[in-house]
Amino acid sequence: MTLAAGELGLTQSAISHRLKKLEGFVGARLLDRTGGGLLPTAAGVTLAEGLGRMLDEMAELRARSRASVRPVTLKIGLGSALANYWLVRRLTAFASAYPDIAIELCIIESDVQARALDLDVQIRWLPKVGARATSTQRLLFDEMVFPVAIPSLLPRGRQLREPHVLGTLPVLHKGLAGRNDGAEWSWPVWFERLGVTAPVQAGLRFDNLGTAIAAALQGSGVVLARSLLVHDALAEKRLCRVVSSNWDMTSSKAHIVRWPAALANDRRVALFVDWVVKEAERTSFR
Repeated sequence: MTLAAGELGLTQSAISHRLKKLEGFVGARLLDRTGGGLLPTAAGVTLAEGLGRMLDEMAELRARSRASVRPVTLKIGLGSALANYWLVRRLTAFASAYPDIAIELCIIESDVQARALDLDVQIRWLPKVGARATSTQRLLFDEMVFPVAIPSLLPRGRQLREPHVLGTLPVLHKGLAGRNDGAEWSWPVWFERLGVTAPVQAGLRFDNLGTAIAAALQGSGVVLARSLLVHDALAEKRLCRVVSSNWDMTSSKAHIVRWPAALANDRRVALFVDWVVKEAERTSFR
């Protein structure tokens, strides 16, 4: 309920009130409260699946309507971290190559925002099971996760020769405490892999990776980061790897670039998708 309230910009009590109204409208209980949280009832599952299909169909209808007028502006939606640390500084190259295509960049952090905006292209961060190539999406980048910090935070300003030294450095945490974002984001998992016997420090915690990387760039500590987001900072030596790349962990999620089926033959979409995929390949550490 708390996460839903945060995503919709409402209070938790407002979410509870709306849920009760919805259950009254449907005439059935939609959620069961358990020791581990909330679970959907059979009626809740049926409603969620039906509404999901309905919203997707409405988005597709809007895309077909938009495609019929061939607008000049290309609307692109993506997460703030990818926009700030990677795409924005590269987008001028696309604009220079195709001056007839106006770009409007929109920040999206949830499915709710993505559906609400009239987007031509989305770059989404999804579990790999949903990141396969289809007729309406392509894999953008398969990222690695590894610790980084500003050089001055490390002994001699260089990568650690002895990984156990990491236990003496301040660490930055990404995501809410107790939230499971995958083993690659867990400092206890990294300490165990590296043979660090010191306890993991509580340190500073941030609800998103973009802010955590910003803190690392200010020298606040070591952060577990994704390769695409820190590529430029590493190349410019604003950040450096803390341990050897042999310790890198593959991310359990991947970026995909997605567009509505109605825009499959849209020149603007095709040009941008081809360009952004090539830029991601050029950024790859592999």
